Order: sequence, then C-alpha cells, then structure tokens
Amino acid sequence: MANSPNPANQDGYTTVRDLKWSHAEKIIARKAFNQALEREFEMVISEAKQMAAKIEQPSDLWELEGYLTHSRKEIDRRYDYRYSMLIFVFGNLVREGRLSEEELHGLAEDKLAHIRSYATLFSRLDSVA
Repeated sequence: MANSPNPANQDGYTTVRDLKWSHAEKIIARKAFNQALEREFEMVISEAKQMAAKIEQPSDLWELEGYLTHSRKEIDRRYDYRYSMLIFVFGNLVREGRLSEEELHGLAEDKLAHIRSYATLFSRLDSVA
C-alpha cells in the first residue's frame, strides 16, 4: 500500500497549526506572552486611574466603565494562549509593537519566520483597510 501524503506537510510546508513546541520554546513563549499581557494591563490600569481621577458626574463614570469593557474585550481578542494560535498572536503583537522579536529569542527559526511573515501580512492588511 502506498503512503498517502501528509496534508500537514505537502510540498515540504508545515502549517502553523501543526508546528511542534519544545519544552524550552513553551517556556520562552509563555514568558513573552505574559510580558506583553502585563504591559497591556499596566497601560489599561494607568488610563483607568487617569479617567477615574477626573470623574465629576455620572456620565464620567459610565465613560470609564465603557473604556474598561472595551479594553477587556480587546485583551480577550488579542491574547489567546493556545499553541495552535500563538504564531498568529505573536505576529499580531509584534506588528502592533506590543512584543519585540528579542523577547521571542530562543524560538526555532521556523516559528520566528512564521511570526515575521504574519506581522508583515497583518501590516499590509492594515494599510489596505
């Protein structure tokens, strides 16, 4: 019986979702992910404190609530720590300047190449929109 081609490796290309993460890469990815998320939270906290300090009437309170709700939804959308999604997440975070390539140092070159590729693709899509 002939071996059927592996759809995940047709033409020598492994899809992003099929990439394997070593233990060391998982540690690097978690650290980078947490650092970016922590910076995001710091920015939201800082802005919320500034807005809270200016509250004088009920509408100001609801404006703060709206900002926090929007920020939570954006963070939930942006940060997804599933290995099948990390390449996309990191590509987007690099494109947005929320994560540097240096923070991903130690990931295999195939993963870094995919991250760079998605960062570039997402930038091009932004310029079209």
